[in-house]
Amino acid sequence: MKKLFIPLLILCSLFLNAQETVEDDFEGNGTITSWAGDDCGIDIEFSNPFQTGINTSNTVLKYTDTGGSYANVRFDTPTNFDLSTGHTFSLKIYVPSSSISGNETNQLSLKLQNSNIGAVWETQSEIIKTLVLDQWQTITFDFENDNYLNYNSNSGPPIARTDFNRVLLQVNDEDNSNTVTAYIDDFLYDGVLEDTSDPGSGDDPVYDELIWSDEFDGSGAIDSDKWFHQTQLPSGGSWYNGEIQHYTDRTDNTYVSNGAMHLVAKKETFTDQGQTKQYTSARLNSKIAFTYGKVEVRAILPTGVGTWPAIWMLGKNITETGAYWQTQGYGTVSWPACGEIDIMEHWGNNQNFVQSAMHTPSSHGGTINHGGQTISTASTAYHVYSLEWYPNKMVFKVDGVHHYTYQPEVRNASTWPFDADQYILLNTAIQPSITAAFTESDMIVDYVRVYQEGTASVKEDASLDAIKVYPNPVVNNVTIQIHPNLIGVKGTVYSLLGEKVTSFVQNASTEEHDLSSLNKGIYILKFTSKGASSTYKILKI
Repeated sequence: MKKLFIPLLILCSLFLNAQETVEDDFEGNGTITSWAGDDCGIDIEFSNPFQTGINTSNTVLKYTDTGGSYANVRFDTPTNFDLSTGHTFSLKIYVPSSSISGNETNQLSLKLQNSNIGAVWETQSEIIKTLVLDQWQTITFDFENDNYLNYNSNSGPPIARTDFNRVLLQVNDEDNSNTVTAYIDDFLYDGVLEDTSDPGSGDDPVYDELIWSDEFDGSGAIDSDKWFHQTQLPSGGSWYNGEIQHYTDRTDNTYVSNGAMHLVAKKETFTDQGQTKQYTSARLNSKIAFTYGKVEVRAILPTGVGTWPAIWMLGKNITETGAYWQTQGYGTVSWPACGEIDIMEHWGNNQNFVQSAMHTPSSHGGTINHGGQTISTASTAYHVYSLEWYPNKMVFKVDGVHHYTYQPEVRNASTWPFDADQYILLNTAIQPSITAAFTESDMIVDYVRVYQEGTASVKEDASLDAIKVYPNPVVNNVTIQIHPNLIGVKGTVYSLLGEKVTSFVQNASTEEHDLSSLNKGIYILKFTSKGASSTYKILKI
């Protein structure tokens, strides 16, 4: 276990007209973090098998349609597109003729959708372009000048709409069982997103004081002062959502070793409460409940079709028999009136795609309130899954990369039952679709930490707050203007993953700094002085 530390990047201060590009070269330089596949295979780190012509890059996205009726790849954006200012999407694509079966027209569709509605296709707008086989080609989709198709004939022109936040790519149409493989590279949108959903506004609380944690030091059983094993079956003898496991309090299913907690889902015959099941796992309830703050869980996820690990929260007031806070006398309302916050869910049949979601009386079960991203090493490396819970919104990230914000325009008991205490749950469920080859798999948790607003805030330093950074976006040089008493302050530029890129010292009240060496993308510029700091987001174009 590494020593406890306060995260370096507290995105808490002023963000000056924060903007975000939408691009991906699949070499690690993109801003798209939520690639996912529906009814097809997707690999965003595939070695380019055709390094020829206009594309000699090393890594591409591989799209494999093995006959899925609605095969596609897609990604969501944190805020909506404004097609009145940027309306063209482009990419490179290679489709080998040897991968194609059937007699479908060789074509590529780009569809714009609104991921916040249940039937996302009902308001979509689509452009279709012809493919040339066995060579790399660049294809553009211009939603101002190209012919487009609106699924709903009553929808307006795409450039007059602001509800699109999903891009979907589909090769050789849908409603067929034919196969096709495609390689995609250098996706680019010619506009930018106004990053209005990022929590780093001047009015947001700064959650920088650690109030509770479990670092999982030691060995053996988990700390019963911090966690409660929820094992009691609901009425009917099985867990919700068709789950087929028993949850137990045995060290077979939860134990601490080498600075981490292992939550183990196992295939084994186990009888409890008069019910015999073929799988066991664990469901932990935290013995802390709180309102507002930041939760960070650093974990490696289990794997296997049919596994369903989750890091989530429920209202302390839920009337759920056998839940810790119900046993303490706090249960007053049922689900979903208590509210549910899914910080991370992962389904083994969609390996490496993680999702965050909200369940409220206004939308629950198959909730429309969700977003996610693809993490290529979700089950092989540690990643930090986080929630920032503000009085008016929920912000979800993985390793500091934002993928979803829940911020209803109207907050009431139906949309926002989140002004009361919630507690943390960790579990891995087993679904009926579990693969026959499954034996066991662990969710390995390095730490769970809860932060709230401290008594002192970095925003209280007036001099740091008065720093001006312009122009933003930055082409080559950026000008920094500071208060004279800050001369000598150090500025450090970080990537969104927290990696230091460069630093400089401000030797005058107004000084220009050369950032021409930076690649295009979003960076964090942090100033630190006498223990206080101020953080800015900058866009390099």
